[in-house]
Formats: sequence, C-alpha cells, structure tokens
Amino acid sequence: MSNVPFDHQQLVQLAWYKMPFGAHQGKFLSELPESYYVWFRRQGFPKGKLGDYMQIVADMKVNGLEGMLREIRKNTVNDH
Repeated sequence: MSNVPFDHQQLVQLAWYKMPFGAHQGKFLSELPESYYVWFRRQGFPKGKLGDYMQIVADMKVNGLEGMLREIRKNTVNDH
C-alpha cells in the first residue's frame, strides 16, 4: 500500500468492505476479531485490495481507531 493518505471516498469504501470468504464471510472488516488479524499478520495477508484493507484495519484496531469505520457506516450509504 502506498504512503498516500486515504481520501474520503476510500475511507467510505474501507468502512463498507466485507470479508469475502471464510468463517467471517460477510462481516465488515472492522468487525472481525483482532485475533483474526494477528493470525493473518503471521501467515501473510491476501494479495490485492482485500489484503491492503485488512492491513489498514489491523493497524486501526491496534490503535483503537476501528470505531471510526462504524461511524462512517452510520453516516453514509453503501453504494459501492
């Protein structure tokens, strides 16, 4: 992932992004347990947008910021 900060549209997309597979399929990335992210950090995140987003959410969780994604969902419409 580049070091360019996210813009508003990208944060909205991240807030609404759901896990596409596995035991947590269909859950918002911000709602996945921290232990899930710890496992992926050890094993390696998926390639592409999903992996990029998971790394960002993992960092947000470590810093106590995942609530921001819930607030974004409360205040936006999922049109992605």
